[in-house]
Amino acid sequence: MGSLRGGVDSSMDDVCEGKDFSFPLQEEKVLSWWDDIKAFETQLERTKHLPEYIFYDGPPFATGLPHYGHILAGTIKDIVTRYQSMTGHHVTRRFGWDCHGLPVEHEIDQKLKINSREDVIKMGIGNYNEECRSIVTRYVQEWEKTVVRMGRWIDFKNDYKTMDLNFMESVWWVFSQLFQKGLVYRGFKVMPYSTGCKTPLSNFEANSNYKEVPDPEIMVAFPIVDDPDDACLVAWTTTPWTLPSNLALCVNANFIYLKVRNKVNGKVYVVAESRFTELPIEKPKKGTVDNSERPNLKAKGAKVKHTDFYEILDKCIGFSLVGKKYVPLFDYFKEFSDVAFRVISDNYVTDDSGTGIVHCAPAFGEDDYRVCMEHNIISKGENLIVAVDDDGRFTEKIVDFSKCYVKDADKDIIQAVKEKGRLVKSGSFTHNYPFCWRSDTPLIYRAVPSWFVAVEKIKDQLLENNKLTYWVPDFVKEKRFHNWLENARDWAVSRSRFWGTPLPIWISEDGEEIVVMDSIDKLEKLSGAKVTDLHRHNIDHITIPSSRGSEFGVLRRVEDVFDCWFESGSMPYAYIHYPFENVDLFENNFPGHFVAEGLDQTRGWFYTLMVLSTALFGKPAFRNLICNGLVLAADGKKMSKRLKNYPPPSEVINDYGADALRLYIINSPVVRAEPLRFKKDGVYGVVKDVFLPWYNAYRFLVQNARRLEVDGLAPFIPIDHNILQKSSNVLDQWINSATQSLVHFVRQEMDAYRLYTVVPYLLKFLDNLTNIYVRFNRKRLKGRTGEEDCRTALSTLYHVLLTACKAMAPFTPFFTEVLYQNLRKVGSGTEVSIHFCSFPDVEGKEVNRIEQSVTRMMTIIDLARNIRERHNKPLKTPLKEMVIVHPDAVFLDDIAGKLRDYVLEELNVKSLVPCNDTLKYASLRAEPDFSVLGKRLGKSMGIVTKEVKAMSTEDILAFEKAGEVTIATHVLKRSDLKIIRGFRRPDNVSEDEMDAAGDGDVLVILDLHGDESLFEAGTAREVVNRVQKLRKKAALEPTDMVEVYFKSLDENKTKLQEILESQELYIRDALGCSLLPSSLMPSHAVILDEESFHGISNLSFAITLARPALVFNSDAIVELYAGNTKFAQGLKSYLLSRDHHNLKLEFHQGKGKIIVKCIDDQPAVDVVLNKHMFLSVGDYFLSSWTK
Repeated sequence: MGSLRGGVDSSMDDVCEGKDFSFPLQEEKVLSWWDDIKAFETQLERTKHLPEYIFYDGPPFATGLPHYGHILAGTIKDIVTRYQSMTGHHVTRRFGWDCHGLPVEHEIDQKLKINSREDVIKMGIGNYNEECRSIVTRYVQEWEKTVVRMGRWIDFKNDYKTMDLNFMESVWWVFSQLFQKGLVYRGFKVMPYSTGCKTPLSNFEANSNYKEVPDPEIMVAFPIVDDPDDACLVAWTTTPWTLPSNLALCVNANFIYLKVRNKVNGKVYVVAESRFTELPIEKPKKGTVDNSERPNLKAKGAKVKHTDFYEILDKCIGFSLVGKKYVPLFDYFKEFSDVAFRVISDNYVTDDSGTGIVHCAPAFGEDDYRVCMEHNIISKGENLIVAVDDDGRFTEKIVDFSKCYVKDADKDIIQAVKEKGRLVKSGSFTHNYPFCWRSDTPLIYRAVPSWFVAVEKIKDQLLENNKLTYWVPDFVKEKRFHNWLENARDWAVSRSRFWGTPLPIWISEDGEEIVVMDSIDKLEKLSGAKVTDLHRHNIDHITIPSSRGSEFGVLRRVEDVFDCWFESGSMPYAYIHYPFENVDLFENNFPGHFVAEGLDQTRGWFYTLMVLSTALFGKPAFRNLICNGLVLAADGKKMSKRLKNYPPPSEVINDYGADALRLYIINSPVVRAEPLRFKKDGVYGVVKDVFLPWYNAYRFLVQNARRLEVDGLAPFIPIDHNILQKSSNVLDQWINSATQSLVHFVRQEMDAYRLYTVVPYLLKFLDNLTNIYVRFNRKRLKGRTGEEDCRTALSTLYHVLLTACKAMAPFTPFFTEVLYQNLRKVGSGTEVSIHFCSFPDVEGKEVNRIEQSVTRMMTIIDLARNIRERHNKPLKTPLKEMVIVHPDAVFLDDIAGKLRDYVLEELNVKSLVPCNDTLKYASLRAEPDFSVLGKRLGKSMGIVTKEVKAMSTEDILAFEKAGEVTIATHVLKRSDLKIIRGFRRPDNVSEDEMDAAGDGDVLVILDLHGDESLFEAGTAREVVNRVQKLRKKAALEPTDMVEVYFKSLDENKTKLQEILESQELYIRDALGCSLLPSSLMPSHAVILDEESFHGISNLSFAITLARPALVFNSDAIVELYAGNTKFAQGLKSYLLSRDHHNLKLEFHQGKGKIIVKCIDDQPAVDVVLNKHMFLSVGDYFLSSWTK
């Protein structure tokens, strides 16, 4: 990489081969250099006068280590914010930490073996909270190390924490505003409840961890009071533990219900008609039933009917059952007998499972609570009896099962039901059941007193605000998020816990007076206390005198704390301590510009952001959002530390580098909210397919720019970009246009937040750069077409690489920095870091006609190669002629003009003939489309087929022009016929002599005739190929200067000699040097490698590679010293001792002449190049050959 430093040097540092370039090591050097120059801080300082781009970073918990999900989201955020910084914005990036809530408490509970709420009270809330505080930042250093190593620029020193005093104060303000707007109320709510964490969960938390588990299912009989047939209502449940709290049975008023008698045991049941077949079938025991009552059993194997076992006594509509009283299963709630233990109705009762009769325990079911309230079985505001405590155990009210954990009690309760003679049927079934996302214990539904935000009141506004936001991908917004908002329910924001932001609610003892704090200042003024921390143990003791007088006592704070989702949803305000500070910053830039998190946050952070911003300001919290999917293990399973089914991020980064990991994850379905199966091989694929070709193009530039100085020419300084735009070289024009297209595309996609489209486009661009521009321009770049043309080509490649680096800097911050630091050494007025540069502007460009022509040229080359392969004609075999057939005269002009030499050289063809007469080499035939016409024509199909196939070329052309033709009275349109174009050879020409290939756009025809006149060119190509392979074998760099010596091993040496002489120009052009007769190799030549070849075009020869060696004109040197041969030998010895490169430079500086006056006891002499000596055998040979 060379040194990373400021300033402009005279030349770029040399660079190693791609295989020796360590991406991870270079990234570590860049990180160290960024630290040295305070790169991130400098960028923020330099852009502080620019418009703000507000990015909200969702706070993770620091109680766990970062994983690929965090790396993915962090990479997306870094790419977008880097891009916005380069496009003229000031982007503050502060890391945030979620500090409160269940994740922290759960860890402390495990560490201290805390099993109940009482355990916390015993140890003291203060001690418990300080234990929680102590682990909140446990992994902050590990997080910072990983985030920084991934190349993400974000401020850790000025981070925000949800447990900070300022943050918590803003959360209080948010809540107070909701209270003032009438959007806060207190009530009972049946909620998902975690017995493991001893707290209710929000709906979005409850939906995050479902498991397939077996549960009991039972049918229970409830005898109807005063029924003439002693009938029992049969209810079905999968939660037997709720039966002790049963207060009602619910039917659907519109269903038909049957009263049936069991023919075996005589019991009478009431069930929905549609669920009648769910009743159990019992085979009668011998002698227990009269023959007249015995079920009418049919032959073995016949289908059994329920009516064989049950007699239907009556049929009624559900409405008629409403109000009937029944005998309770248990008497724990007998005080409710006047209003409870009766039948009620509601449409939530369905007939897709159970019996059509639902048992209601209002404390343990959301619908149960609602219908019991509506039918006055329980009253609003009345203290609901919840017979299960915070730990999920029955209270003393349930005498028989007191202190028993509810899920463990199922078996005992089923046994009790059986002993009471009430068990109709029992079994087990497997279903999806919610588990706590932290403790992994099964959730129960339980009525809890809670403070609520009335989300349902603002649902319409939430839906409207969602329309104002832009999501990638948009289907998450339109479907998943919209549906979640559509079904939004009031949000229980309080938690009966300890480590969190306390609710700022103070209530009088009689409940009549409520004060909600909106600031620390208000609390201090009302209480007279000094407040320095808002956690429970520091404020729970603070009381407020009643405004009604001392006789009304004092107001005390309610015990609850906020759901931590309320805190993270308040982040846009709380992280900048709004409204207490930064008022202008917030109000001028709200909603924020950008957020990005995972798909699960549609029910989490995205939702709470939207709810609070809508409630507070009537706006969405954000404008643009990228939603990513899940990163899974390679086998499609969830990544698991226990299973070790994924490579640690540090291992991947250390092997391939962070840039490769960044590109791999954003070039995957995961950025479109789909799952990614993470494969380490995929990261290596990015190195191989993206970075190595990119690096090799850069290395080729550096090598050939440095070669100018090696050759004694002026150092490389890139030509001004505006001048280069006027280059007459077609491939210069093309690569400049392609680079502008890259810049335009990246801008367009980044402005639309579509990160996943950029890498495929970059791959295509790099392929074009390396396999078209560099490959086809090797001679120009190596200086074989003259110094001026060489500098133009090198400058073009320089500006292309520089522009591509700037365009890709947000995506690959390390690699682009490495390249930029070397490129800038020959630039002028360049920024210290690539990340201080502006994103390239799209310059005015014409419609990319030249890009289309070059694309077609590559198609032509591919098609011609296919023809060669079919006929076993390798590229080393020259062909006489190719014909390009295409109707576009402009394109043919490009191919036959600007692009002609590239095509001919690449394909080893001697001449190219353009042809815009598409029928000259094409045959046309028509066929009916049977799939379209078959049914329509019926019996006429045969006649029509025959006539269609008989259509002449003129008929087909007329049909194509008119768009229809009438055949056998049937009018046929273009969609009815298939027109097939085939290659038509000239008469008396076989496939082996001429063949073609096409792609539906362009047709390529190759003349495959053998031609003796092409033999010499083919042989010369074979020789060049062997020389290049030998160079590679000798591990020579492209810039290493060598001399190539050639020796025929055949008896008849004249044939090969004649070929080499006739092909001298081609060979010199291809190798950059002449092929020298081995007889010219001087004795002092240093041999690098040599090899013999046999049977090449039926010829045998040897090739030797040697360092350039000096050649002396002995007579001229002796003449310098007036015939003194001793002095002449002394001069030769001196010159041979000199470094070849330095000697070459001296001759260059002396314009072909040097003065030698340093040889002891010899007079000074002027040595003239190409008169007294030659710097190489090649120079000497060319001089002789020219003469």
